[in-house]
Amino acid sequence: MSPHHRPDPVWKLREFKASLPLRHSGQSRQLVYELTSYGADPSGIRDSTDAILSAMSDALKGPSHGSLMAGITNLGGAQISLQGGIYKVSRPLRFPTTGVGNLVIHGGTLLASDDFPMDGYLIDLSSSNGTSSSSSYNYEFITLRDLLLDANYRGGCISVPNSVRTGIDNCFITHFMSNGILVKGGHETYIRNSYLGQHITAGGDPGERNFTGIAINLQGNDNAVTDVIIFSAEVGIMATGQANVFSGVHCYNKATGFGGTGIYLKLPGNAQTRIVNCYLDYTGIVAEDPVQVDITNSFFLGDAHVLLKSINGVANGLNIVSNMFSGSGGGVDTVQLDEMEGPFRDVSQVVVDRNNAVGMNTRSTIGRGSTQGNGRSWTVDFGSVLLFPDRMGQVQYSLSTSRGGSFPRHILRSASKNRVTVESDVDVAATVYVTVEQ
Repeated sequence: MSPHHRPDPVWKLREFKASLPLRHSGQSRQLVYELTSYGADPSGIRDSTDAILSAMSDALKGPSHGSLMAGITNLGGAQISLQGGIYKVSRPLRFPTTGVGNLVIHGGTLLASDDFPMDGYLIDLSSSNGTSSSSSYNYEFITLRDLLLDANYRGGCISVPNSVRTGIDNCFITHFMSNGILVKGGHETYIRNSYLGQHITAGGDPGERNFTGIAINLQGNDNAVTDVIIFSAEVGIMATGQANVFSGVHCYNKATGFGGTGIYLKLPGNAQTRIVNCYLDYTGIVAEDPVQVDITNSFFLGDAHVLLKSINGVANGLNIVSNMFSGSGGGVDTVQLDEMEGPFRDVSQVVVDRNNAVGMNTRSTIGRGSTQGNGRSWTVDFGSVLLFPDRMGQVQYSLSTSRGGSFPRHILRSASKNRVTVESDVDVAATVYVTVEQ
């Protein structure tokens, strides 16, 4: 071998050092914590709960890099690596303390054991000993990514109570009985590029009528669900917090005809939520007393529709515009009212318009119609178009006739119960055009 091609022992030493676990200067604790190093079984046969909890405990004791929010220790991007293994878990995985941030759990599968508690969550971002940090939040910037979480029909998969800037990315969450993901309090939890389903199916499941559980339960504010598929659960997303945004979500969980809901906004009178570019597939949207709700550029398939539910009779600042609806031809309304608990009385700034439908009846807050005839009275009925039963606010009309001589006098005689009547002082052949807004 030529001397010029001999291995450089110094270079080899550098290569060896680069392959070692990353360590913090001046400390002996590593920043990557591999579960097999703690005795966890990557085959999923033996219980690995204690080993995983040991790795989590060491990660929280690792080198500190200052702080994030006041009271939140910055762990510098410490990683708990599942190394592509499957690990059986018999108890919820909780950190031993709160008040830390900048940590990642990634790269493998967690499987609940047959005796996992029914009220537990595989990953629970709360302290195992009940301690609280000096911060107003439990954790900050915790990232869960590239994980398959299987609750084995024993409980839930992820619980995020009172944390800030939590990321759940590229996860497959299944076999939950309560919630796939539960967010309580805190804010800015981002759920991205993930798949959630109580049962693993690709639609048309013979047991769909029996689907239960909630895939994503948001009981907090300022969260985002982006590019997520929800393929089985009774409710796809339940939102009881404010200022959440859902974009690129495809719900084909339990169909509306079987009692399911794709997205349920259950915060009467204060939702402030945006639903944009979503796909509601045989399962629709329910909004209780919607206030500042935007539903735009979404696609509703299989008679899926928007249901506005009156709790206190309030609907303010609601936009349902530029959506597409495709149905079975049975005359199902694209937007419907549920006024079982009383009618909508406080209605303002509600715009339902510019939606298109095939095989469904388009409902709107803006009606445009015309009628023609020979006589003194013309009536245009908007009963099959307007959303609210008797709430016409603005009416504009024009009367067109080819009659020679003097133009007839005419007047708007009545505008109520979604019917508009125009009258003239003499018989005339005319066409009347009417536009109304609610």
